[in-house]
Amino acid sequence: MECPYCKGKLYHQNASYSANRSGYHLIIDNVSAWVCEQCGEALFDEEAVDAIQEMLALIDTKMERLPMMATTG
Repeated sequence: MECPYCKGKLYHQNASYSANRSGYHLIIDNVSAWVCEQCGEALFDEEAVDAIQEMLALIDTKMERLPMMATTG
């Protein structure tokens, strides 16, 4: 497979996924992905993306219920 960004060769291995959202940061280690040997870009399979999106939706819902302090600016 070829990287869509730099045209480097992709290898199947584990990679970390991170999301920086309003109110939280999420890091998931050891997610199956295709990783470019040249630029390091990780491309996740559809099944992994679906699972990650479900996790984010659940966390977003829980975050709405979490009492948070107001910030002053």
